[in-house]
Amino acid sequence: MWKLTLVLCGVLTLLGCEKAPGAAGTTGAAPARQKITLALVPQPQSTLVQVALEKGFFSDEGLDVQPLMHSNGKLALQATVEGKADFATVAETPIMFSVLRGERIFVVANIETSTANDAVVARLDAGIAKPSDLKGKRIGFMPGTTIDFFLDSLLTAQGLTRQDITAVALKSNELQDALLAKKVDAVAAWNYPLTQIKRRLGAQAVTFYDRQIYTEHFNIAAMQDFVQNNRQTVAAVLRALVRAEDFVASHADEAQGIVAQATKVEKDLVTEVWGAMNYQVRLDQNLTITLEDETRWAMKNKLTEQTVMPNYVSHIYVDGLKAVKPGAVRMDR
Repeated sequence: MWKLTLVLCGVLTLLGCEKAPGAAGTTGAAPARQKITLALVPQPQSTLVQVALEKGFFSDEGLDVQPLMHSNGKLALQATVEGKADFATVAETPIMFSVLRGERIFVVANIETSTANDAVVARLDAGIAKPSDLKGKRIGFMPGTTIDFFLDSLLTAQGLTRQDITAVALKSNELQDALLAKKVDAVAAWNYPLTQIKRRLGAQAVTFYDRQIYTEHFNIAAMQDFVQNNRQTVAAVLRALVRAEDFVASHADEAQGIVAQATKVEKDLVTEVWGAMNYQVRLDQNLTITLEDETRWAMKNKLTEQTVMPNYVSHIYVDGLKAVKPGAVRMDR
């Protein structure tokens, strides 16, 4: 009888051990998510980030992403360099200037490209009907951004230089008012402001694109030290963005609604510019080619004191995306 009692006690002890983890799992706290700060812009280029936030893709990867909004990528990158954010959404031009200043940053992925997101919009009543008419006109732009480079590229294609116009440095929220008030004759802009300005000018607007001379590359960037010390975090961010890419491709209407709500713009505006963007998570050689082209432009126009072309490949972190989506990496090392 005593043997049977010992056996029953053993069985009960084992059962108790098996239940213990379940009980702890029921009452214990869930694993803490890693908190990271992501500086982003309220523009269509940040679509994949906005979708990943709203759909919980970052949370699924164990991340607590705190968005830090900035009016443009230049300021978002600056916040990252200053240690106020872990990641930034930013186009290639501010990245180029950052590298020329000696800042140790990494591009970890390209999240949007476009040949139709940057343009010069001008007033017909200022005597501007074609790109060559920009000669002698006052043109607003944002220094150190993609439209700074785009403006010069458009002028060059017309046989003009910056000296042939009156360049007026403006902030992004000043472009529309300056053009409507006729303080400038034209502005170089990106979306959403670009389309909003065209709408406000109506029949008085004339817009100049040049899909052959410039491709915008919008990216996720971080400091090199952060990336090297947080490789798993970088991979988690990229996995969430790849899920967002798939969602955007298959649920465009819902994605547009998410972006409209997140950026506080009308959904019809989001829809109108949607087709100009290519939302893919990737890294390819075109990014380094564009960075080098813009560096030659910056050196030629004395926008930097540097005279030697940087090795931009050393500022692109490919291992993270290779681990998450190997086919999306097409770069020579």
